[in-house]
Amino acid sequence: MFRKKQASHFDSDDAEQRQAKIKELRAALGPLSGRGEKYCDEACLIRYLDARNWNVDKSRKMLKESLKWRATKRPEDIRWPDVSVEAETGKMYRATFTDREGRTVVVMRPAKQNTSSHEGQLQYLIYTLENAVLSLPEGHDKMVWLIDFTGWTLAHATPFKTARDCMNVLQNHYPERLSIAFLFNPPKVFEASFKVLKVLVDPKSAQKLNFVYKENDESMKTMYNHIDPEVLPVEFGGKNNAVYNHEDYSKLMTKDDIKTASFWAADVNHVVSVDSVPEVKPQSSLIVAKAS
Repeated sequence: MFRKKQASHFDSDDAEQRQAKIKELRAALGPLSGRGEKYCDEACLIRYLDARNWNVDKSRKMLKESLKWRATKRPEDIRWPDVSVEAETGKMYRATFTDREGRTVVVMRPAKQNTSSHEGQLQYLIYTLENAVLSLPEGHDKMVWLIDFTGWTLAHATPFKTARDCMNVLQNHYPERLSIAFLFNPPKVFEASFKVLKVLVDPKSAQKLNFVYKENDESMKTMYNHIDPEVLPVEFGGKNNAVYNHEDYSKLMTKDDIKTASFWAADVNHVVSVDSVPEVKPQSSLIVAKAS
């Protein structure tokens, strides 16, 4: 009798099989533009393959959509003066401390929302993600989120359309960029509303979300395992007396804009001089992580 041919099984731990899939995806993409080729390095192809369980056809479709999105939105060309108004309250920023592995930490404070602009909020999210990605140390491609719910009420709830579009950007165009997220001191009312928003989150990402409570030692240990309390700001249960100053953060981001332009070989018109920091009045009452 003839033996039944067994279906080939992909083993993501098999280096040879992985390379074959990467090569297949690269070939399936076809010719790319300069920036498209730069974006689609091997690490990028792996992220999109991983996001689609190493199905080349689904990964190709997802990556093509991202390339189309990037060609339209041009996230690498967003500059600090375009979004600085969104950051005035310190509602979202790249922290100056990292996790124990040196990965970028992005702090989000939904209670400090200061605008009602759907496009403005979306653009600032994209800017922060692009900045965080370029700040990752060599060998790492995932970041950490620290979401602070101190002072959050239903009045601060993000409109569904904005929440949906932000989630679409995160999941469809920045796949496999999140290592772990800590939701710090979320009130009970948020936990209830999160059950509704959770339908927007893919299961793999949902597993990376950790609810952390300052008065709960066990949950705090989870965060300490990833972020050293010595560098973690006091308000998050750490020992770092970090102070945010919007003017200082503006200077940091303006310098980073130059690095971004250099990385993408952007047109000279997009390069921002270090001396051209937008004038921003200091807001000493705001808190953002700054190395102490």
